[in-house]
Amino acid sequence: MKSLDSAGRRDWLRLARAESVGPVTFAHLIGRYREAGAALAALPDLARRGGRTQAPRIPTIAEAEKELAAGAALGARLIAGCEIEFPKALAVLDPPPPLIWVLGDVGLISRRLVAIVGARNASAVGARFARSLAGELGAAGYGVVAGLARGIDAAAHQGALESGTVAVMAGGVDDIYPPDNAGLYRAIAEKGAIVSERAIGHGARAADFPRRNRIISGLCLGVIVVEAEVRSGSLITARLAAEQGREVFAVPGSPLDPRARGANSLLRQGANFVEEAQDVLDVLDAQATIAEPEGRDWDAGESADDAEDQTLPAAVLELLSPTPVAIDEIARAAGVPTAAVLAAIVELALAGHAEMIGGGMVQRI
Repeated sequence: MKSLDSAGRRDWLRLARAESVGPVTFAHLIGRYREAGAALAALPDLARRGGRTQAPRIPTIAEAEKELAAGAALGARLIAGCEIEFPKALAVLDPPPPLIWVLGDVGLISRRLVAIVGARNASAVGARFARSLAGELGAAGYGVVAGLARGIDAAAHQGALESGTVAVMAGGVDDIYPPDNAGLYRAIAEKGAIVSERAIGHGARAADFPRRNRIISGLCLGVIVVEAEVRSGSLITARLAAEQGREVFAVPGSPLDPRARGANSLLRQGANFVEEAQDVLDVLDAQATIAEPEGRDWDAGESADDAEDQTLPAAVLELLSPTPVAIDEIARAAGVPTAAVLAAIVELALAGHAEMIGGGMVQRI
């Protein structure tokens, strides 16, 4: 962990916002070049070696400073993944978000947190249960995370407003969505925390919500689903939580109510059963912190010189398909070191030919 000066913070932001640089590529570039500024300087040549004829779009210094100034005007704080204030729970994700904006109580995002999510068209009983559950978990010392959506999310925020609640946004921290939760948004900004990895001023789009859900689950020790249909964002959040090694909880409901089918399905798959707050506390109190390593060493990885000894993007591209495959398998098939293959895949990703999807997996675009 380290502190960034103003220039380093600006470069970190520019690299995170650069075209074709997702979280996996970002982590590799920092590990390879050690500093965001050096990675930025290398981007055009890396993309060219990957087969791109035009350099990827990189935000200018002025554009990055504009976003930083906009955040400062809101009273929000940008926290880079390498900084001590970055929550450990997010830092151990594979891959972690490179940075987050936080509006409100920065300390809250590093507390013991639990997410409560569910149907937007919640029943009155479901909303009341979520509100009561959030209040009881707050009284027991847990912060409550949700996505500021209508229904269950909003009820959970309301129940934990006095004890500590975090709203994770799909857009920027200044993008109030849905608009009818504007009053709740303001209350959370004053008493809790608003979090987003998106730029200030970014309006939420459909593709942003899965990434939002990944941060919701990633911040927490566990995710509780209260009312959710089988095809819903809440079940995506629960799946992400399981992949991240977090606990998954579900509140049972009537089989006659479509809003209960998702939670009931999770229970059949082995989710923790929840009838009251104590059911959650019995599980989470036994693991008061994330039982994982201390966080990512952003300086770990091969040096730029080591990685550039061998570049074989064309050969690697031939081995890729739209089906995700482990990078180690590509290295074995190519008969070259994994570090060299990873470097080639980064070049292909910057050129728009491949996508690194976490868990050491890659697929062809």
